[in-house]
Amino acid sequence: MNKDYHISFFRPTTERAKHNRNMVLWLIGIWAIAIFGFHILLRVIEKPVPEPQLIAFNEVWNDVKEGNADASSLTTFANSALHVAGKVFISTEHRAALDNGITWATFQLADSAQQVALTSALLDFEKAESEANAVTDADYLSAKRKLGGLATSILGLQPTEVLAKILPLELRSSSIEAITAENMEIIETCMPLYTIHNRSFLTDTTFLGFPFHYFYSAVFLLILFIGLCWAYCLRVDQYNKKMGIAE
Repeated sequence: MNKDYHISFFRPTTERAKHNRNMVLWLIGIWAIAIFGFHILLRVIEKPVPEPQLIAFNEVWNDVKEGNADASSLTTFANSALHVAGKVFISTEHRAALDNGITWATFQLADSAQQVALTSALLDFEKAESEANAVTDADYLSAKRKLGGLATSILGLQPTEVLAKILPLELRSSSIEAITAENMEIIETCMPLYTIHNRSFLTDTTFLGFPFHYFYSAVFLLILFIGLCWAYCLRVDQYNKKMGIAE
């Protein structure tokens, strides 16, 4: 009826097993504090910080919403919305509303000749886009360049800017005449979602070329884990020698 073969990590029956359990728990505790303690600290000290585009948007939005925006305000609004529309992770509903605002503002900023040219170029681009088999098709690229050249000059963008590359893709012929009340509400709601980020000195500090919080999570914690494994092996060898059971 000998039960010695029943081994439990949490209920060790020998001195060596107790030492091993305690050491493992200590190392797990260090690892948990290093991971969760740091991220709890991040949450405690972080503060919401808006991007410059949101600050600029807020300064002109009331005028845009009330129909009192001048050319400078419309340009600021369009560029701010374009910054958000160019982000990778954005919902379809939000993108559609932003595209409506960007197209409408661009059309409002254009003079009568530019409006005619812009409408024609936009329709040509949408046709080429629907018929293209790949983004490298010559007709598609030509229509995109033509539309981009017109729109970027209206918004005062440089052809080499990233926003200038994005702009033709965000214009919609169905959104030229007006910006709907529903889309205005969506734009007002979605702009802060994509342009306010929680930040602190831990995220703003750079270490070895990386934001410190990224370096800590992606590099330091990996090094720490390897270090804890090495420390465990070293302590096991030392204790085995002390107990006279080392090979």
